[in-house]
Amino acid sequence: MRLEWIRFAWLNTLRNRRRSLVTVSIAALGTAAILLAGGFALATYQALAQSSARTTGHLILATPAQFAGDEDVPAQHGITDAEALTRDLLADPDVRQVLPKLVFSGLISNGDKSVVMMAEGIAPDAEFAIKGPFLTVKSGRVLSSADSAQVMLGAGLARSLKAEPGAGLTMLASTTEGALNAIDVTVAGVVSTGIAEMDARLVYTDVASAQRLLATDRVSSLGVFLSSMDATEPVRARLQAKLQSHQPALEIRSWIDQATFYRSVRDLYNRIFGALGGILGVIVVFVVTNAMAMAVIERTREVGAMRALGTSPVQLVRGFAIEGSMLGGLGALLGTLGAAALSIALLIFPVQMPPPPGRSVGYALVMDIDPALYALTLIAMVLMATAASALVARRTVNQPIVDALGHV
Repeated sequence: MRLEWIRFAWLNTLRNRRRSLVTVSIAALGTAAILLAGGFALATYQALAQSSARTTGHLILATPAQFAGDEDVPAQHGITDAEALTRDLLADPDVRQVLPKLVFSGLISNGDKSVVMMAEGIAPDAEFAIKGPFLTVKSGRVLSSADSAQVMLGAGLARSLKAEPGAGLTMLASTTEGALNAIDVTVAGVVSTGIAEMDARLVYTDVASAQRLLATDRVSSLGVFLSSMDATEPVRARLQAKLQSHQPALEIRSWIDQATFYRSVRDLYNRIFGALGGILGVIVVFVVTNAMAMAVIERTREVGAMRALGTSPVQLVRGFAIEGSMLGGLGALLGTLGAAALSIALLIFPVQMPPPPGRSVGYALVMDIDPALYALTLIAMVLMATAASALVARRTVNQPIVDALGHV
């Protein structure tokens, strides 16, 4: 009997094919728009998460004071026993690499002009091996551990100093004792992060040169890189327990704790695309409701005749609900297939987007195909179309049979 009702509902959708086609088309477009917007948001979240974890490490180890506030002098709240800590951290099976970082500021000069710099001392070989190509080399080469007193400059800073690879510069900074110190360095390469403001101040050098400039053996923090993003919290709990007795006290934060930009973008996109999805869902429901309302009005006398022959109101409502679910479901299915096809096409034929605000390079447009999002959207569209159709049909099928038969 249920198969007969499904067959009747399908035949009823074919009575007015033009209206059904328009309804299905709008439902498909609405569903595709929801899935593409959601896929874009999810792909953006994933890219930002990977970028944030690659920049700082999945876990960041430092003193609480280093996380809490500014320093009076460079490396004031730094870690003193970085090498021993690194060996202890690498003993964990999920830890792939531990990278030291010494952050400081000062001046860099070509002899005629001095510019404020934001510098980082890194372990070059390990840094580039674990992070991959996180910088775009404009000229020259990247640093290596064999280099001493060499630097990589941001593209904007190099342009300001008129510095090319091989040029000699002088870095000036306050030591941990508050005295002024300077060392001569050679430009190994010019790089770009894609952020113009950062490129105008950025300097990379090796940790040993940075420590010599600051007259210290400390590092600002240790970035812990793991085998996977999913291992972040379990490893954090294990390492925190291992370091409880360490003096001075150390704190471990995850990449998301430090990823302010990622959290801001995620919250913004959740609001924007959540509202967009709600609006599109309402539009689809209204279209299906309108189509079913017209179908119910056109078949009022038919409803009266079926009531007179013994068909119950529940059966009639069920028939209209099945008809609405077919229109909404078919549209949602077509929209789902269209969204998946377009998302795959963008992987095969990349589309380059213009640079976003604050950046100097564009990015490839990618839309994630998330099974949970696709299934949830498809089910929601079918359920909303079914409920809307049933509500529209209730008033007509429950009116007196005589009134229904006399409807004009």
